[in-house]
Amino acid sequence: MMQRTHIIGLPIFWFCFVLGYVEGLAFYTEKPSYIESCRIQEPDFTNCSTRSIQGFLNEVIKGIPEIEESFGPIDPMKQDQLTFTQADRDVAIISTNLTNLEIRGFGKMVVKESRVNKTDFSWMDRIYIPRMRMDGNYKMIGHILLVPLRGSGRMFMELDDLEIQMTAKTRLYEKGGYTFYNVTEAKAKLEISRLKVNFENLFNGSNKQLERDTNQFFNDHWQEFFEAMRPLIVETVERTLLDLLKKMFNVMPANFFVEDIPTSLLLYGRKTRLIA
Repeated sequence: MMQRTHIIGLPIFWFCFVLGYVEGLAFYTEKPSYIESCRIQEPDFTNCSTRSIQGFLNEVIKGIPEIEESFGPIDPMKQDQLTFTQADRDVAIISTNLTNLEIRGFGKMVVKESRVNKTDFSWMDRIYIPRMRMDGNYKMIGHILLVPLRGSGRMFMELDDLEIQMTAKTRLYEKGGYTFYNVTEAKAKLEISRLKVNFENLFNGSNKQLERDTNQFFNDHWQEFFEAMRPLIVETVERTLLDLLKKMFNVMPANFFVEDIPTSLLLYGRKTRLIA
């Protein structure tokens, strides 16, 4: 539990945490005990970094108010809208709009490896999620695996054993005497062991038996269906991770994770400040 240092009448320290403010942005000014500090020049840095990021993530999953305030809960997560167009004649020609998405499973994320590039401090992380499920509303027109589709309604996709290889680009910047990560991009490669889907009201509800048969066909041929929908699923994961990482590392200085991280002045030859 933490407190804002500008509130009159409350002590500055609260459970050994301090929250500072610069230009309206809250951030930690003391390292929490759940973060393990590492030195990038040490031989065991990658193992140390992996433990450190997992420890931070565990606390984020439990709930850090300053992150939940801007991001919301980790599990389930919310996405307002995703628009997707696929034009591969061999797989799918389809236009899909997903709204009011609820994404479950990120609360069980396991960081299997977290590597930091010593040159530009970008990351390569391997992440495992036992099961990720997306529920929401869909509108779809086109065809997948030669099946013509038109409909709108409720849908879900459930992915088992989701293996994510994420590459995140960062830009170091200074705030309140600390160095921070500004995560500018998150790209992901995905592998799964199983996919299950269901789309209600396919064919605009005109043929319920055909709707059931089509959903069963997609589940029986889930590998092909996954390849058809891979760009949409990848975009969902990338957008979710980028938003989460931005919020996580906006409140926690990079110095807490990498003790010997350079300032932006040393790395780029000039001091950088975050421009919102």
